[in-house]
Amino acid sequence: MKALVTGANGFLGSAVTRCLLAAGHEVRCLVRPGSNRLNLDNLAIEFSEGDLRDTASLRRAVAGCDSLFHAAADYRFWIPDPETMYDINVGGTRALILAAAEAGINRMVYTSSVATLGLNADGTPSDEETPSSLASMTGHYKRSKYLAEESVQQLTDELKLPLVIVNPSTPIGPRDIKPTPTGRMVLDTLCGRMPAYMNTGLNVAHVDDIAKGHLSAYTLGKVGERYILGGENMTLLQILRAIDEIRGIQVKRLNLPANLVLPMAWVMEKAATFAGNEPRATVDSVRMAKKVMFFSSEKAKRELGYQYRPAAEALMDAVSWFEENGYCRGTSSRLLKQA
Repeated sequence: MKALVTGANGFLGSAVTRCLLAAGHEVRCLVRPGSNRLNLDNLAIEFSEGDLRDTASLRRAVAGCDSLFHAAADYRFWIPDPETMYDINVGGTRALILAAAEAGINRMVYTSSVATLGLNADGTPSDEETPSSLASMTGHYKRSKYLAEESVQQLTDELKLPLVIVNPSTPIGPRDIKPTPTGRMVLDTLCGRMPAYMNTGLNVAHVDDIAKGHLSAYTLGKVGERYILGGENMTLLQILRAIDEIRGIQVKRLNLPANLVLPMAWVMEKAATFAGNEPRATVDSVRMAKKVMFFSSEKAKRELGYQYRPAAEALMDAVSWFEENGYCRGTSSRLLKQA
């Protein structure tokens, strides 16, 4: 099998690429010109330069491939120009799926997100059937992923595409170069920049387990179905304490209500608009933190044989990687400089 992986130089995409190579597949990686490719150093892969907003480059990328793993996305909780995110996550996804269909690709795995799923008011874990709507989506990232998944499902139904959807939860682990918003949470805790917390919860999974879940979805997933690829449900305080334990220290933190943090996040966003830097907290992320984001991977375990390790191992691997690559030192590593 020759697989095309989009977003292959990113956090999750590079894990999917490594998983495919380990299984003996040929891999072509769609990457933007001039993008950071350090996550793909020394891997036996083929590069195809392009952009999700450039349809011609997508047609070149899918040509000659048997399968598609679409893991690329603009994953940010704050963006000066939201239209860019919709162009990439929604328009780009639709263009890529259509190009893959025209090329006759015989199996597609689309990486959505648990962000598209509904949440239970009582805090119990949601699953693939928990109702959701565009109106319930908080922020441009969640709305763009919801619309993208909706478009993918529509194309799958109308064109009878051989496509499976996976919904990763909160991936954590090594090679989070940028880092992602969730990786930044780990890094800030590691560097002593998390003096407070809110009463929220996340589903934490090792990025490599989620990557293996992609391959399982390719081989065992039912066309048109979606599968949550998650891990362990933890409150934010439990996550922070687990990182503290890895560091070998105990930290007393202040519990801040979301309504108190919202004005601070608003000020940070306004300052970031003028400075051109991403704010440390965003209004959307605080609004999301008002809810407990717990999920169940039982369907993936049952139908795909999906397995996940304890969250502590994911956090340990993330902390080790950040430390080894100098993310908390005054002089940043080669990876951080080029991220």
